[in-house]
Amino acid sequence: MLQTRELFDSLASRTDHVDNQTLATAADALSACAQAVTACAVGMLAGKEADELRDAINRDLNCSDVACATRRVLIRGTGADHGLLAAQLQACVMACDDSHELCARHAPRHEHCRLCSEATERAAAACREVIRSLRA
Repeated sequence: MLQTRELFDSLASRTDHVDNQTLATAADALSACAQAVTACAVGMLAGKEADELRDAINRDLNCSDVACATRRVLIRGTGADHGLLAAQLQACVMACDDSHELCARHAPRHEHCRLCSEATERAAAACREVIRSLRA
């Protein structure tokens, strides 16, 4: 399997101001986040209290879609429009924070929510680091 850092190292042109390790960390965190929030949504749907968790399920599914789109934009990286990339990363931070907010509350009762909460927190932090690097 191709490692994400190797992928970024292989690109002739990449996102200026952002080192490849930061990009790879963010891409990997986004991938893990998308998997965790999707699994969490499925776990909530399978539970008896799915109706009560509707908002959390929607937030997880939104987060998954935004994380996947953000990862694709991030990986393209070559000649990226920094404004667009920063906006996409910021949208991802918002989606991760929204998902994290509710899943963190449910984490003591549901293992999938704990894993989701941790993954969204890591992804948001990684996106914020890329945003900081873009502004440098």
